[in-house]
Amino acid sequence: MILPVVAFGHPVLRKVCDDITPDYPGLTKLIADMWDTVYNSNGVGIAAPQINKPIRLFVIDTVQVVDDFDDDDRKRYPNEKAIKQVFINAHIIEETGDTWAYNEGCLSIPHVREDIHRQAKVHLRYLDENFVAHEGHFHGITARVIQHEYDHIEGKLFIDYISGLKKRLMKKKLDDISSGKVKVDYRMIFPK
Repeated sequence: MILPVVAFGHPVLRKVCDDITPDYPGLTKLIADMWDTVYNSNGVGIAAPQINKPIRLFVIDTVQVVDDFDDDDRKRYPNEKAIKQVFINAHIIEETGDTWAYNEGCLSIPHVREDIHRQAKVHLRYLDENFVAHEGHFHGITARVIQHEYDHIEGKLFIDYISGLKKRLMKKKLDDISSGKVKVDYRMIFPK
């Protein structure tokens, strides 16, 4: 089932989310619904707070991004390994590598994109959908998508990384999003 995406300004997007246990109600269906929602909205990932659940859960699929690399991207990210993965109770151990900029967007903040600087590598501990523990090292685009979705479960948004001046310049756009004056091809929940 395709779920509505929470829009900028909703308080759930600013909550530090809670770990969950294997008996979390309806978890298998929730994960399936998150996949349906991310694909319906042409995203590469979605975190539980974006569907109004303050829990440490996100899904990412970087396959489409890596498959669509042009020649320049293949040179820039020669060892990029695409993944499709569920992350439960993720906790970053370390972020390393050079900081680099990439133009990010977010399903909760439609029609806003900015160059965001993040470190090139992320090392994290997480559980998969079967609650099997993993520790993984990710780099490049995949690391960036993980960092973006991880921020959601920490109550952060990609726009938190931009300057105050840029935020002031985009205030009207953000106000329009939070008041429901935005058109998207997917359902949204707007703050009350």
